[in-house]
Amino acid sequence: MFAIALKADPYSTYVLSDTDTASRLEIVPDRGGLVTRWQVEEQDIFYFDSDRFANPELSVRGGIPILFPICGNLPENQYQFKGQTYTLKQHGFARDLPWQPTGQDVTDAASLTLELGSNDQTKALYPFDFRLAFSFRLRGHVLELRQRFTNLSDQPMPFSTGLHPYFLVQDKTQLTFDIPSTEYRDQLTGITEAFNGTFDFSQDEIDIAFQNLTASVATVTDHHLKRRLTLSWSDAYNFLVFWTVQGKDYYCLEPWTAPRNALNTGESLLMAEPQQTLETTVRLAVALL
Repeated sequence: MFAIALKADPYSTYVLSDTDTASRLEIVPDRGGLVTRWQVEEQDIFYFDSDRFANPELSVRGGIPILFPICGNLPENQYQFKGQTYTLKQHGFARDLPWQPTGQDVTDAASLTLELGSNDQTKALYPFDFRLAFSFRLRGHVLELRQRFTNLSDQPMPFSTGLHPYFLVQDKTQLTFDIPSTEYRDQLTGITEAFNGTFDFSQDEIDIAFQNLTASVATVTDHHLKRRLTLSWSDAYNFLVFWTVQGKDYYCLEPWTAPRNALNTGESLLMAEPQQTLETTVRLAVALL
């Protein structure tokens, strides 16, 4: 049985549930359309830093922040468009703005749709009229995000998008990875290196972008927590970022459509023509071992 409830915690929080499989998802529209919690058979799948969440001045670490209209950062947080300089902070603004709930359904899944539209604030940073519509669908042990990006401007709209999920982990040495790439770009050094299937978790920070993906699915098996994550994505996603920090109980596996600084370089940018809608999908599935 699928259900959707609303609670105050302290923000209005939508709770999606599949009672047949003891799955539960919590979403906070006012805080960037953020998924704050996902439980499968009472196990938390996501890491969530509630102290940072309580301070709106800090970026949230946890759940699934939404990246738009850029992924990563820009040099000095700036990009050029038609001879004008604009400023965008890391990962763009979608994760910081309130989204509006516009639809829900419990027919064949617990589904909630949120929308974000352009306004004077966003156009000062990104000179386009747009409407985003994200549908979060929970069914069994699967969470699917269906995304629609509509250009309401009279000129082509370049953008990149991504998701930044924080997965809970207790012992990173007990993780094994199946990543569809043999090389990555180290985002700390800028060097491209071969990938042998493992990570050196003794480093203070790992921040790498897998490129030249050979498939649209990756898996992470957590032998300590006895579960396997399968992450899959639609064709628009060309990069898969892995990020973690020593001493923190999370790792991030992030599908991006384009790399850092793409608004300046043009690399792998999506381009929505006037009045055109582009659609993407990301799917997360958990299997308990």
